[in-house]
Amino acid sequence: MTPDHVSRIQEQWRRERPDLDVAPLGVIGRLHRLANRLTDELVAVYRQHGLGEGEFDVLAALRRQGHPFELAPGELADHTMVTTGAMSKRVDRLEDAGLVSRRASEHDGRARVVALTDRGREVIDAAFADHMANEQRLLAEVPERDRATLERILREWLART
Repeated sequence: MTPDHVSRIQEQWRRERPDLDVAPLGVIGRLHRLANRLTDELVAVYRQHGLGEGEFDVLAALRRQGHPFELAPGELADHTMVTTGAMSKRVDRLEDAGLVSRRASEHDGRARVVALTDRGREVIDAAFADHMANEQRLLAEVPERDRATLERILREWLART
């Protein structure tokens, strides 16, 4: 197999620091490079729908909730793993674009909820369909027999970290 970028880096470190085991670079370095490439590919599809990665994430979190497609801002932050401050900025942009609305909760008048608008639902439904097609395309490079194994390894690794 032809040495790739990561292999060359490992060789350089082996030469310069033979006292260190640089084997982890083989996995971590490649995962990092792959994650960057995949992010570029994913974000390109979001942009086709006028969304950034964060906006896609918010709309998808709301859509996954089912009818009435709403969450409290704190719940949204939990579902998307960002701070409430970052969530506020995302929701502001989406509200300005007419894709979400903010209103008082029906259960607690002091609480607020963020809800998909009809236009927001149309946008996320189209964007998610294109996103899934894109992920299918990207995974087509991995033989079918390896996908379940890769998914299992990644799931177990993430559970331990």
